[in-house]
Parts: sequence; structure tokens; C-alpha cells
Amino acid sequence: MKIVLMADNRKTELLVNFCIAYKPLLEKHQLISVYNTAKLLKSAADLDVSGLSVDYSSGFEQLASRAEYNGIDCVIYLRDGHQQGESNPFELLDVCDQNTIPYATNIASAEILVTAIDSGALDYREWNAG
Repeated sequence: MKIVLMADNRKTELLVNFCIAYKPLLEKHQLISVYNTAKLLKSAADLDVSGLSVDYSSGFEQLASRAEYNGIDCVIYLRDGHQQGESNPFELLDVCDQNTIPYATNIASAEILVTAIDSGALDYREWNAG
């Protein structure tokens, strides 16, 4: 399963801790993020994460393009609701909605999503994309 891992600046440490906690589950899947976040997750959580563009907004565009063609299976993007204007995930989230790609934008929904992945509830994503 192709899982996108991203976070706004103030949520980056939370994403790292999330990845450490769920490492046994996450390391079974193909992980994708923007370059700097991928590098951080590799060093802090010892996960193999493919890094996209260094630029955050370009990363969202690349991910939206992949989502358009079912090139990703789910998105974990920890948003900071108080942080305005830094990133624009809406194109990515809209494409996820259009293509029935599940996503989580806070820690509670991220935990629900990884629990669903672990239970096999999202295995249909791999079959549909396959």
C-alpha cells in the first residue's frame, strides 16, 4: 500500500512520534512524503520514505497528480488548523475525495486509518489499483 505521510511545521514532531509508534505497521508499506519530511522520518523513525520535491506546494501538486491516477492509497497529513497560508493541501484532498482515497488530517483519524490498514479493511485499494 502506498501511504503519504506529511505534516504542517507545528505538527512535524507529532508525525515523527506517530511514525515511531506505528513503525511495525508502516514499514510494511511504501511510504511517500516531501523531501525534507522523508529525510526527517528516515533519521528519526528509521523508516524508508521516498522523498518528492523539496518545495511543499510542488509536493502537494505531485501527490495530487498521483492520486488522480490512483497512484497512492491513503494520505496522513497532520494539519495545523491555526497555521494559515503555508501549505495548500486542498487540491490533494479534493482529488482524494473524487477517487475515494482515504485521508486523515489529525492524529485521531490517522490512528483510525492505520488501524484499518492493519486489519485489512483497505486491501481493496491495492486490488483496485493493481
